[in-house]
Amino acid sequence: MRAIAIIPARGGSRRLPGKNIKPFHDAPIIAYAIRAALEYSAFTRVMTSTDSREIAEVATSFGAEVPFMRSARAADDHATTVDVLLEVLDAYRERGEYFDLGCCIYPCNPFLTAEKLARGRQVLETRGYDCVFAATRYSHPVQRGFTIEAGRIALLFPEHRDTRSQDLPVVLHDAAQFYWFRVAALQAERALWTGNTGCIEVPELEAQDIDTAEDWTLAELKYQRWRAREA
Repeated sequence: MRAIAIIPARGGSRRLPGKNIKPFHDAPIIAYAIRAALEYSAFTRVMTSTDSREIAEVATSFGAEVPFMRSARAADDHATTVDVLLEVLDAYRERGEYFDLGCCIYPCNPFLTAEKLARGRQVLETRGYDCVFAATRYSHPVQRGFTIEAGRIALLFPEHRDTRSQDLPVVLHDAAQFYWFRVAALQAERALWTGNTGCIEVPELEAQDIDTAEDWTLAELKYQRWRAREA
């Protein structure tokens, strides 16, 4: 089966400018995603979708393809990941290339490994899902969450006010690493998460969504700890 790795890396980042090519330890952070995809070795194509010439140059220097630039429509603040993926698949189709599977890999992804990619694809294929992504556990029970209204707390789940943490079910969230998907399902549903979606769980130490300077610092600390443990 033909599979494509798509790394969406827009030039504009309002909360953390230039984050997709910001140096992270020994390389621009996008390099980690590219290295993992190339190490996996089962992709027909490993490409970066970007509207930035600077990002394109960095991506190609680490081995990714940038056969075309992202359109302005798919690069504005309202474009979704699905919009980007569909644009890429359409562009390849116009060139006579078709794919059975795709993997959207986020660029700020220093914890990604070829092993995680292989595990995600295995789950997708063996269980017949439309999509499989990496997920990690919330560090605190979300059932004990609350908001502030008029200066006072307002429980989101008041029925669990007195429930012991160990008695609450585990809740996970997207680890912002990758989405394996069947191309036909994405094109038909125009969504990654369908009613037939699964996940693989990754440890909290190996996951960090990076949107702010604080997130970046946490990612660096986790990465140092993770690499020291793996050594």
